[in-house]
Amino acid sequence: MLTEACTLLLSWIFLYFGHGTNASSTTRQCLGDPLEALYGGGLVVNPEFNYNIEGWKAFGEGKIEERISKEGNRFIVARSRKHPSDSLSQKVQVEEGKIYSFSASVQVSQGREIVAVVFKFPNGDGVRGGDVVAEEGCWSLLRGGIVANFTSPVEILFESKTTSVEIWFDNVSLQPFTKEEWRSNQDKSINEVRKSKVRLQVTKASKTPLKGTRVSIKQIKSHFPFGCGMNHYILTNPDYQNWFASRFKWTTFTNEMKWYSTEKIQGLENYTIADNMVKFAQQNGISIRGHNVFWDDPKYQPDWVKSLSPEELRTAAAKRINSVVCRYRGQLIAWDVMNENLHFRFFEDNLGENASAESYSIAQQLDPDTVMFMNEYNTMEYSEDKNSSAANYKKKLEEILSYPGNANLSAGIGLQGHFGSGQPNLAYMRSVLDMLGSTGLPIWLTEVDVGKGPNQAQYLEEVLREGYSHPAVKGIIMFVGPLAAGFNVTTLADNNFKNTPSGDVVDKLIDEWNSGTQEITTDDQGFIELSLFHGDYEITAENHITNSSATVSLSVTQAEPHAIVQVHIDP
Repeated sequence: MLTEACTLLLSWIFLYFGHGTNASSTTRQCLGDPLEALYGGGLVVNPEFNYNIEGWKAFGEGKIEERISKEGNRFIVARSRKHPSDSLSQKVQVEEGKIYSFSASVQVSQGREIVAVVFKFPNGDGVRGGDVVAEEGCWSLLRGGIVANFTSPVEILFESKTTSVEIWFDNVSLQPFTKEEWRSNQDKSINEVRKSKVRLQVTKASKTPLKGTRVSIKQIKSHFPFGCGMNHYILTNPDYQNWFASRFKWTTFTNEMKWYSTEKIQGLENYTIADNMVKFAQQNGISIRGHNVFWDDPKYQPDWVKSLSPEELRTAAAKRINSVVCRYRGQLIAWDVMNENLHFRFFEDNLGENASAESYSIAQQLDPDTVMFMNEYNTMEYSEDKNSSAANYKKKLEEILSYPGNANLSAGIGLQGHFGSGQPNLAYMRSVLDMLGSTGLPIWLTEVDVGKGPNQAQYLEEVLREGYSHPAVKGIIMFVGPLAAGFNVTTLADNNFKNTPSGDVVDKLIDEWNSGTQEITTDDQGFIELSLFHGDYEITAENHITNSSATVSLSVTQAEPHAIVQVHIDP
């Protein structure tokens, strides 16, 4: 049954959907002065251009020259460009197995243009390593990188589509890391971002410290959402139910809430499967991400939708968003509102350029307490897909947020994370998370899986660690599961629910990112101090001398430093 608020909004949605005004730009992040070269430039010769163009050359048919700002800062300009890759370049040597983190400050002579870094190998192959929206009059930080699969010289160069603009460069850096160094950095970040120090004191009711008291600290819930996709097999397979509920407290339904699942025939809605899955999740304390209100790919519309006229589609879309969002209002933690709208344009082509922005506005008004996500593939997993690059993602996000009425939208950044079977480019992945994280909006990895291959389990672990260690990432959902439920890309368990190597990785990380149960004895002043993962805890102190005990609950968060938590035991 529709809530009163949803019922009142329905007639307004019919008029509103697809008839909005044009969006404008939002506030952008750009610096008056370029940032210093990270790591002193790393492998790059003359990274700050203090020695004119030494170590650099013009790439392609353009020209490069040194310029000096009013403040005395030296930088290099690529001008008279005829091709997108006409820029400047420098050759360096990369070593097999190392991870290379790249950065540079860039701007353009007019307007706003996407500038990308490209790593060109001797065989002619070029790997796009990262991009940024560069602007006139200020400096933007371009970050990216590569993982070297073999030892080779590589040429660093840049590209920008609009050849009429000059590209300005300063403070270029390429820093190598061994995999051990990269892992050490991840572990350090996890300790800083996912854990907090807690100090406990056990006392008598009179506040006299109790030394030598045994304290048990048990984590009963994690605050970081680490979950798994779920499908309709959960309703009929008790083994799947037990397997899922014993591991995960966050989920996304892989298909069951989509339009083609709930309204296969026009006007005949059927939410039976989705409703029962919601019921199962709620009974087991599992939070749900809604997936999805609309899908911008024409291929994945209900068959009857594909033949509708624009006006008919407008009416059908209004009914759809009202129906599904109102039905689950207040029961979900997120909605993927317009799925994959960087790659596809079904609703834009039929309802106008603002179709995505309008759908977010409507969804938020129908369900104001739920975060509304973009959800896109290849943004962090495949640098060669220019359509969904971090720069294009950010531009689309700005369009949505700048649409009238969307200034206070509870927006989220969804990155699907469908990685191939090859070595994941962790440096590129981190640069994407850095750029999109600079928006201040929550990032979720929403559909993580890794293609089949001999190193699948290893690569899955690398991707999950990179996501978990990044401070901007607020949740991870994997689109993986048991073979018995049809998960055949990244399978965690076979038909008998016995773990695969990838399943072992996931179970290991669940245990590793949990403080478990710890037994500690208080010092002479009744204190213990330790670092705990963010979550809910049950703390029990037992004094065997007085044969007394006390139990308290504690929530460990990053929101504020924890003061001393006192546990009183009466004599």
